[in-house]
Amino acid sequence: MAEEKKLTVLQVLPALESGGVERGTLEVGKYLVEHGHRSIVMSAGGRLVEQLLREGSEHVAWDIGRKRLSTLRLVLRLRRFLVENRVDILHVRSRMPAWVCYMAWKGMEPENRPHFVTTVHGMYSVNPYSAIMTRGERVIAVSDTVRDYILREFPDTPPSHIQVIYRGVDGRSYPYGWKPEATWLQSFFSQFPQAVGKLLVTLPGRITRLKGHEDFIELIARLKRQNLPAHGLIVGGASSSKQRYLDELLQRVRSMGLETDISFTGQRDDLKNILAISNLVLSLSTQPESFGRTTLEALRLGVPTAGYDHGGVGEILRAIYPDGLLPLADQDAMGDQVAALLKQPNPVPEGDFYPLHEMLEQTLGLYRRMTCTPRS
Repeated sequence: MAEEKKLTVLQVLPALESGGVERGTLEVGKYLVEHGHRSIVMSAGGRLVEQLLREGSEHVAWDIGRKRLSTLRLVLRLRRFLVENRVDILHVRSRMPAWVCYMAWKGMEPENRPHFVTTVHGMYSVNPYSAIMTRGERVIAVSDTVRDYILREFPDTPPSHIQVIYRGVDGRSYPYGWKPEATWLQSFFSQFPQAVGKLLVTLPGRITRLKGHEDFIELIARLKRQNLPAHGLIVGGASSSKQRYLDELLQRVRSMGLETDISFTGQRDDLKNILAISNLVLSLSTQPESFGRTTLEALRLGVPTAGYDHGGVGEILRAIYPDGLLPLADQDAMGDQVAALLKQPNPVPEGDFYPLHEMLEQTLGLYRRMTCTPRS
């Protein structure tokens, strides 16, 4: 039997700071290295680069995600890079890098260029700028929700080019029933003493208007009026452009007299621990999420989780924990349902839902199939 070809895969994204796209990039890179392939990641850098390198991938520090016309100057440089490094798969995960990569790729001789893959991680605004994410020879959709979005909003995309590969969670990293150590608990509650002894209701996610923070604040107020001993945790950082919105949220909490009922934790590296001690984890994004990885992580830990019944979060909850499906437009019904989940929740079923190894196997399988087909 002929020896399997070792691939050189270049993944491209704006930066490696934090987030689901970034973690997925690292997971694929690590898996490629473990299977003897060469993994390269191109980004402007960030706090996850150290882990990426430790796990065997290479990092190329290019500011390829900057939304400026000058970024297009990287096209010729990238074209040379692809040739010199004999890249087999060019996998793009964001729109601005996708334009640079597509222009570099399109200008190469078909017999010399890599195969071009895009992953649609979100439901972007529908315009020509976003359409680039559907121009891959293969387009990975991270959920059925995203596949439907692509076919509905970008109907020129051939359905045969789309492959659904769900995001995954490693059960070894998120074991059912896991709890953090006592030393961490002591440290956490010393930082947030008002949460001690309360029912912890957690909203994870960066500070942005789409994540439903206003709904969450109103929800905590409703629970307080019902005399439920709940404490809200808003877990996520605010970028410099979102500081004004964070100030608005803090002022709203103060004006509603909820200073002792809601804590803003900022960006945390211990989200898993916070999820594990929560009584209820919420996803209240007002626009449909493409998948909902944090929702899945909480459920894999066995923590009751609820979210608005739309998008990828709705897909996950229907498959694992339908008790957590919340009505989007009825705040009274949503408040009553959350109160019931806090008072007497049904247990989350244990199971290997959306396993990481399937995501990785399917991604590498796609790469291998593409390298066995003629270059476009």
